[in-house]
Amino acid sequence: MPAKSKSELPQRVKGVLPSRAQEIYREAYNSAYDNYGAKSKRRGSASREETASRVAWNAVKKKYQKGDDGKWHPQKK
Repeated sequence: MPAKSKSELPQRVKGVLPSRAQEIYREAYNSAYDNYGAKSKRRGSASREETASRVAWNAVKKKYQKGDDGKWHPQKK
């Protein structure tokens, strides 16, 4: 289900990502949730939520990386 605000994100997202990364996740998730509504647009037997979550994590990974300290940090350019 799409999230209207960061507070509606799952704990597995809110508990590990910094604020801006949470926003990236939320925006990507909501967009993918809308775009992959039809089962024919998804790979295999993945649900709409699974697909949206994968897309969202990939969007976060384009801007953030997990550091040696186990926390997510903006990628260095």
